[in-house]
Amino acid sequence: MTRFPAIPLIAAALLAACTQDPGFVGVPGIREAEAHEVGACRYLSNISMTPGVYGPLLAEQGLRYARNKVKEDAIAAGANTVVFEKVTPGTDVYQVRAVAYRC
Repeated sequence: MTRFPAIPLIAAALLAACTQDPGFVGVPGIREAEAHEVGACRYLSNISMTPGVYGPLLAEQGLRYARNKVKEDAIAAGANTVVFEKVTPGTDVYQVRAVAYRC
């Protein structure tokens, strides 16, 4: 009988890596704003990301992950505020777009 004692260790390591990924856990230190709230802020960058999953079961998780990764990229660019492009509720989103600002 062949045993694979490393499989539980590998699974635990992968799970630990996911819980540290800002895409899953969120991004502190950055706020979301509306376009009219950033008039006095400094524009830094346009940022976009394609959600990795779609469909009725996973779309919400894919959007949340993509939005968090956009926030992470905005922080890396020096931003503390993001303005996400508006989308029509109920429509499929294939690209998450935001503008990063320093306020």
